[in-house]
Amino acid sequence: MYKLKGQIISIIGFFICYATSIQAENLLDIYERAVQFDPILRQAEANYLAILEVKPQARSAMLPFISFTAGEATSYAKDPNSPTNFATGQPDPYIGSTKFDRDSSLWNVQLEQTLFDWSRILKLRQADKQVAQAEIEFQIAQQNLLVRVATTYFLVLAAEDTLNSQTAAREAIGRQLEQTERRFEVGLIAITDVQEAQAGYDQAIAAEISAKRNLATTQEFLREIIGESVVDLDGPVEEIPLLQPDPANAEQWVQLALDRNLSLISSRISSEIAMDEISVQRSVRLPTFSFSASFGQSSSDTIRTNNLILRPEGNFTCMPELGESGHNYCPPQRTPSSTDADNYFLSFNFNIPLFTGGYNSSRIQQSVYEHRAKMEGLETVTRATERETRDAYLSVISEISRVQALQQAVTSSETALRATEAGLEVGTRTTVEVLIAQNNLSAAQTAYARSRYDYILNVLRLRMAAGNLSFRDFEEVNSWLTER
Repeated sequence: MYKLKGQIISIIGFFICYATSIQAENLLDIYERAVQFDPILRQAEANYLAILEVKPQARSAMLPFISFTAGEATSYAKDPNSPTNFATGQPDPYIGSTKFDRDSSLWNVQLEQTLFDWSRILKLRQADKQVAQAEIEFQIAQQNLLVRVATTYFLVLAAEDTLNSQTAAREAIGRQLEQTERRFEVGLIAITDVQEAQAGYDQAIAAEISAKRNLATTQEFLREIIGESVVDLDGPVEEIPLLQPDPANAEQWVQLALDRNLSLISSRISSEIAMDEISVQRSVRLPTFSFSASFGQSSSDTIRTNNLILRPEGNFTCMPELGESGHNYCPPQRTPSSTDADNYFLSFNFNIPLFTGGYNSSRIQQSVYEHRAKMEGLETVTRATERETRDAYLSVISEISRVQALQQAVTSSETALRATEAGLEVGTRTTVEVLIAQNNLSAAQTAYARSRYDYILNVLRLRMAAGNLSFRDFEEVNSWLTER
């Protein structure tokens, strides 16, 4: 039987296998790593920096646009038809075809400046609100990181406490099993007591294995945030301060949340941006004024080549050569020419849309519906903020009482276990009652540890709902921890 116990105990170590790990970390250490390596926060930061570019983009629409163009080109063209003789108005009988070889180059500088466009002015104002909302959203991501780190940190501690409790229970039940077996060997108890003790011991081993697996899972959650595995975390001190919320009134906390909750502020800004978009779309119907100017130079060198034809009855002084058609050809006549030009252009432009096929009307109506959706979203966030704030406040109040009650429950369970074990010694209690008392103590210890973590998390959630969660709160919570 003892050989079987050793085999079962050896299974427990199967579930513990960690990657490169770090030792003895407190809450601030974990948070510092999360700030550097948490992909969710880094994604939020990248989104924030991207939205910051909205402002210079909107401002650029109000500034001059200057462009420079330059190029060179070579072209060749051949006209197989005789050109028109300007004297007779008929095709010239002495020119068979004409070729053009042209080399050209140009450069040009162009300036465009918007003088008045109300939609661009509104877009610039709208960009300020978009940047403000981006800053709020990034602050929300930072606060969420604080809560996520704390939640996962205390999940790991709770899993460790559960494992410690299950390990202590397994060891205590193991000792009880050994005592029961010795008493059976001397004939003081029946075999059923041994079997009950063995069943309780097997269940304790199964519970310990499950606790080890749960601990490994929660540590993986923490590794997901910081990119490293952790084997040792600081736990809470023996007596953490159970502070009542200040102010001690739920409605005051709700009012504070309605004024300062970051998600609510972001939703309000979002509805304002949607309202501005209606004005932007309506302003498209207004006239716009702009100024354009350009300056440049162009030049070209052209060689015109005429292939001259001598009819049979004609007479040329050139040395003719007989062609395939029986005509006499003279050598081609090449005429070079070149041009140079300076180009100037100034323009004041006035534009007003008269008809766009209903597109502008549709965009205006679409923006109205989008604003309506944002307003409904604002109402949703407002109600959720009120609910979450009241719930967090009541959770802090109730958790204080729960911690105190569970602390007393642990003391009572310890006393009950000692009394039950003493009763077993004198024969007034059974092995099953001892096992029940041991399980009650383990459950009370686990619940007590978890209630302290829940109290801390509810404090953080209440402050986050009220919009005043900061790094100082994290430092305060970290001061309640000590090396385990």
